[in-house]
Amino acid sequence: MRNVASEQTIPQDDRPVVLLVEDEALTIMDLGDVLEDGGYDTVQCASAERALSILQARPDICGLVTDVELSGKTNGFELASSVAEVRPHLPILIVSGRASPDPERMPPGAQFLARPCSGAEILDRLRQLMPC
Repeated sequence: MRNVASEQTIPQDDRPVVLLVEDEALTIMDLGDVLEDGGYDTVQCASAERALSILQARPDICGLVTDVELSGKTNGFELASSVAEVRPHLPILIVSGRASPDPERMPPGAQFLARPCSGAEILDRLRQLMPC
């Protein structure tokens, strides 16, 4: 049973909510399943622009996992920097198989995980970052 949270509705249970930003359909579905099986609700989208509007509507989101290459004009590094400005304490995990971690583009506190990696590795790293 998938437990994808709505972009607008705050869930009634106590599961932490993670915003998952990825433009590859199979990847976001698979990773969403892993995170949900790991105890999180996810709100999923494919673009940084959509992610920023979701973050404004959902103050209960307590973590961000984003790919670097996204649909739209903004990439994952830019998304992470924008999110860090408006929600400086939000844990951010940037994942990519094509880009490498660039200290100039990484906001303070954000972490980078290179692909190939498993969903379990992403879940483990997220758990290390998440206070909730």
